Amino acid sequence: MNYAHTITVSLPYEVAVSRVREELANQGFGVLTEIDVHATFETKLGVESAQALGDYLILGACNPALAEQALTAEPDMGLLLPCNVVIRRSPSATITTVQAINPQTMVQLSNSPGIQNVADQADQRLLAALAALQGESSSK
Repeated sequence: MNYAHTITVSLPYEVAVSRVREELANQGFGVLTEIDVHATFETKLGVESAQALGDYLILGACNPALAEQALTAEPDMGLLLPCNVVIRRSPSATITTVQAINPQTMVQLSNSPGIQNVADQADQRLLAALAALQGESSSK
């Protein structure tokens, strides 16, 4: 099983970030955390490291209803929340890569029957958000 769903879009990085946020919201996800890895590399490792990495943002997306179901079924699932979504673009790239965690990973790590339903719902929503992005990108 692949632990990530990955697409590429021919959108500028900043536009891709904005559209990812919109499509996550359309699927009931809010962004709880945001890690600008590029900025962190620049601060901690220097400009050269940041430039070599390129643009790289990690969004911690959460659908509260699904999170409640997961935590009710198995409180330890909090270790796997929120669902991470990565938007990245290397300095030489002409496309932006968008990745979302595959929620089925939770099923592989849990014996709780309630987790399968949550993973299925989260997976459908994340895939719908990625499909909307990819559809928009190909129509431009």
